[in-house]
Amino acid sequence: MFEIASAQDGYFSVDQAQSVGISRPNLQAHLHRGHVLRPRRGVYRLVRYPVGEHEDLAEIWLQSDREGVFSHETALALYDLSDVLPAKIHITLPTSWRRRRRPDRAVVHYAEVPPEDRDWFGAVPVTSVRRTLRDCAASFLSPELLKQAAMQALRRGRVVRSEIYEVEQALLPYGGLGP
Repeated sequence: MFEIASAQDGYFSVDQAQSVGISRPNLQAHLHRGHVLRPRRGVYRLVRYPVGEHEDLAEIWLQSDREGVFSHETALALYDLSDVLPAKIHITLPTSWRRRRRPDRAVVHYAEVPPEDRDWFGAVPVTSVRRTLRDCAASFLSPELLKQAAMQALRRGRVVRSEIYEVEQALLPYGGLGP
């Protein structure tokens, strides 16, 4: 169990525990003995594992049965591409999740995110820079933050201009991206 939890900032799901032979009653016994914590429904954390900088993301990702991808403003903040300070965590879940229980304390978007639009930030998946900028343009992120993010991504070589056509179009009424 430690190997699985180590790869996820000390977190694991009930399903992952069961996959290595830890039954629900056994997991409850570990909870009562203080070996694990239960921060969310179906998500546990090893008590003696060091606290990570973005462990709240691991909790939400596990609550999404490892199907979610952090996106929109959360991805911008993780990539440090603008001054955006998201008040909530944004996650994109497959459209098949519309009728399922949503992760707690998250803004949920529904879309399919193919492998080429995914990257990893530590232990959790995040939309690629290209996809993040497109998602932010489509969700009407403030033009100032969107332009700042796009310009930083271009300067850092994270995208090329042809990859962010949708962003340029969204910014046209506000002066565009510039030269």
